Amino acid sequence: MIHQFFLGLQVMLAVYFIGLNLGYVSLNVVAMFGLMRYMQRQDLDNMPVVFLGIEPPVSILAPAYNEEATAVASVRSLLQINYGEFEIIVINDGSKDATLAVLTRAFDLRIFPEAYEHKLETKEVRGVYQSAKHPSLRVIDKDNGGKADSLNAGINCARYPLFCAVDADSILQRDSLLRVVQPFLEDPTVVASGGTVRIANGCVVEDGFLVSTGLPRNPWALFQIVEYIRASLFGRLGWAPLNALLIVSGAFGVFRKDVVTAVGGYLPKTIGEDMELVVRMHKHLRYAGTPYKITFVPDPSCWTEAPEDLQTLKNQRVRWQRGLGESLSRHLDLLFNPKAGTVGWLAMPFFVIFEWLGPLVETTGTLLMITGFLCGFVSTDAMAVFLLLAVGLGVMLSASALLMEEISFHIYPRFGQLLMLFLAVILENFGYRQLNAWWRLVGLYRWATGTPGQAAWGEMKRSASWNKPS
Repeated sequence: MIHQFFLGLQVMLAVYFIGLNLGYVSLNVVAMFGLMRYMQRQDLDNMPVVFLGIEPPVSILAPAYNEEATAVASVRSLLQINYGEFEIIVINDGSKDATLAVLTRAFDLRIFPEAYEHKLETKEVRGVYQSAKHPSLRVIDKDNGGKADSLNAGINCARYPLFCAVDADSILQRDSLLRVVQPFLEDPTVVASGGTVRIANGCVVEDGFLVSTGLPRNPWALFQIVEYIRASLFGRLGWAPLNALLIVSGAFGVFRKDVVTAVGGYLPKTIGEDMELVVRMHKHLRYAGTPYKITFVPDPSCWTEAPEDLQTLKNQRVRWQRGLGESLSRHLDLLFNPKAGTVGWLAMPFFVIFEWLGPLVETTGTLLMITGFLCGFVSTDAMAVFLLLAVGLGVMLSASALLMEEISFHIYPRFGQLLMLFLAVILENFGYRQLNAWWRLVGLYRWATGTPGQAAWGEMKRSASWNKPS
């Protein structure tokens, strides 16, 4: 009986990991061809991107909570953006630190009596400030309500038809906004466009401007660089051509304000407000039969600080998994719905099976396989096949994603940096990925049991060592 159980377990895990890796291989292939077409088009356009004079004005929304260490550098980075017409709206969500004070000193903020339309319900706004130095910069001070509530307050104040949501601890390159807006110029059906998020740890930023890229010495941050390249860059680049992209990162994405307002804005009582909004937009537009596209542009970069201590990293991954569970469970009616197209027939099944429930299968399956092997119920050959599927193919996928990234963008120019990243590709499979799977399982459990605190900000210990004053 026990032998039959472990035989069934081996078959189930083999099917699961083959399906998982086939899915990622398929996404990598789609991403590779999409990246080749994108790079060819950029070559023909004689990079760098130039102003066409028809770019729509953009409102940049930067919600901030306890960001006194990085808020000034991030705003200075935004002020240096090369773009025709834009405004910056920082939303101070009842910070307990000196976020508002440091912004006031740095940018000479003064109270600004402004009337605006309350299309989306939010926590009380205490006041709106405008910079005496930079007329395009405003700061909203409001009661604490979470990131989603802050973004809704920013949308209410936004004057322009497009808004760009960024994190207040992030740094944009000067041409990032221009690049991520390009899909809106090329196709009027585009309603959202996301850009690449990269790790700032180890880089050098002077007064809000990225001076040089580098790698962090902290191993946890180094592993996250590989993780971001594999999942955030090439995963999303694979889903975008299918118009089945379920996530536009809250750290850097541009949206049509009228569409976001029509679907009710960001949902305050959620953790993964960025994914939940995108899935809701898919659902609303698919069911209405409205032609639309949600796309991804691979080279406009947003640089953000990654957690370097285990507790903060754990809290982040638990929060992400809970947010994933919230987003998918609210919209399960998309699953295999005739109106849902590629979203319901490809993206939703993949995310439900391999991303949402994946931690349960991977963690329990790995523990059972190790137990069965030690007790003699799993043969050496079966264990070798399991490790090949669970680890070997994972290394191959990460390495191929890193290789494509290097060929296309050459972000890390030194050979030693590439060597360190390829070493991280291998080492992350022996401890980090298993630990990450466990944290995601905790997040899945907390979602299933309805643990309180769903609208809380993800607080993080920030060193801001990459941020150098001018």
